[in-house]
Amino acid sequence: MQIDWSPLRHELAIWRQEKRRLPIWWRDDDAVSATPALAELSDLSRHLGLPVHLAVIPAVADQTLADAIMQAPHMVPTVHGWAHENRAPQGQKKAEFGALHADTADLLARGLERLDALFGTRLSPTFVAPWNRLHADVLPHLATAGYRAVSTFTPRCVVEPSPGLVQINTHIDPIDWRGSRGLVMPDRIIAQTVDALTKRRQGVTDTTEPFGYLTHHLVHDTDIWSFSRAFLAELLEGGAISTPLPTSARSPHEPS
Repeated sequence: MQIDWSPLRHELAIWRQEKRRLPIWWRDDDAVSATPALAELSDLSRHLGLPVHLAVIPAVADQTLADAIMQAPHMVPTVHGWAHENRAPQGQKKAEFGALHADTADLLARGLERLDALFGTRLSPTFVAPWNRLHADVLPHLATAGYRAVSTFTPRCVVEPSPGLVQINTHIDPIDWRGSRGLVMPDRIIAQTVDALTKRRQGVTDTTEPFGYLTHHLVHDTDIWSFSRAFLAELLEGGAISTPLPTSARSPHEPS
């Protein structure tokens, strides 16, 4: 696979020349158990020296996943909804927390508690919204439950959408979900990345939000693995800096 990295390298060179800091992070969704794909993800993270933040589904996560993560300090578990079940009304886009339900607060708390029991202090108290959709009315309940961060997709509009809760989104997804479900054309991903970085540099979007790369290890083919390895390496070699997410949960009754 021949890829022209020159547009991205040129943009990163401008960042270095202007002495700008580019924080990045890597999120991978839908982890449930230890699988060969998870092992490949772990190997790639270790090879790159870039932590991968696993969005783990609390209702079905098992002990094999906990055991794998405990042996891989570069893998950081986060909370991916509760059961990753679609609760949206018929005809609307899929979402588990796209509206405030009677059991919302309970499910948010149970998700954090279940994964805290599995991962202990390794757990980042970050809520990753299934399908990247989250109703604004849910945000205060996240902070109350003890979450410190929330993550969806596209540049954030505010740093702290609710008191005590920081927004840290993802911005690039290499998978063609609406088409082949394989790799998006690399030139298109690179163009999207350059556009996003240019807007940051020009002050159009938040320059301080960690730039997020989103993957789904369970559905990767060879091209997606290969591109992800090269893409993340290009960012790191171009001066991007790995940025960790919050790593300790807050008591629901602790002041923000």
